[in-house]
Amino acid sequence: MVQDLKTRASSGARTVLVTGANGFVGTPLCDALAHQGWTVRRALRNKDSNNTNFDDAVIGDIGPHTDWHAAVTGVDTVIHLAARTHVMHETTGDPVAEYRRVNVDGTLPLAQAARAANVRRFIFLSSIKVNGEATTSTPYSESDEPRPADAYGVSKREAELALQAAAGSMETVVLRPPLLYGPGVKGNFLRLMRAIERGIPLPLASLDNRRSLLNVNNLVDAISVCIDHPAAAGQTYLLADEVAVSTPELARAIAAAMDRPARLIALAPGLLKFAGAMTGRRASIARLTGSLQISTDKIRRELAWRPRYTLALGLADTARWYYRQLAGDTRT
Repeated sequence: MVQDLKTRASSGARTVLVTGANGFVGTPLCDALAHQGWTVRRALRNKDSNNTNFDDAVIGDIGPHTDWHAAVTGVDTVIHLAARTHVMHETTGDPVAEYRRVNVDGTLPLAQAARAANVRRFIFLSSIKVNGEATTSTPYSESDEPRPADAYGVSKREAELALQAAAGSMETVVLRPPLLYGPGVKGNFLRLMRAIERGIPLPLASLDNRRSLLNVNNLVDAISVCIDHPAAAGQTYLLADEVAVSTPELARAIAAAMDRPARLIALAPGLLKFAGAMTGRRASIARLTGSLQISTDKIRRELAWRPRYTLALGLADTARWYYRQLAGDTRT
């Protein structure tokens, strides 16, 4: 499938606009699309003086007043990755309004400009948090009623609806991934890697949960398929790696990839949750202890997509990147 897309892109020399192009997902995506023969236009906040490979469009901050006219002119497909994601140490006085300003009010004018410019397809990177925060016995699927619980999830759902309302005849594709990992990862995943590398004992051995993850390269593959597959038009897809893992299984897999011991100790989940409540980290502990499983049956059935990267392969890549950072090599 990807080879077919590469052939079609090369013959037509079509242009893809990628927002968030120099971020965790955008960087490998732009490289992959260029390799497949697409003309890649990156929407950037500031000019990249080191760029020699891409057609950049400097658009400044993304919000309700961003001028997208020049960026979308002549574009076949828009891939909208840019967003305000999880903020670990919130500084704004009204985080809900800030999430909406970027994620909702920033998406709407881009969709309107893209439609006016006759863009064929608009791919929007949403989040599994639109579905909710946790699963019990049944994995999330596209047929579930959205139940976002935090400001980020709510803003992503509102952005999905704004895109649908503004799209008109423009084809839309919405992708909802879970926690992403891979070279360049940040947040709690990177903190877990640092703790394992430093040999810090982790109170995770007693947890019995299942969580779906997604390697960034598997996400790039899925986006590549969604650019041109006729069945993707107008659809929403949930994405995940092949296998869900428990938190202790993930810690042991990371330790193996990093060639470090997994120093896991047993602590009752209730005590972990109590500690999270006392330290103001209730949400972080809930993600460690709870389950969040995803069904990818729809995208497998309709687009014949399968995740190519296993957890072991994805973690090996991530570990190599991590150790390069320790050595002062900033390449990803």
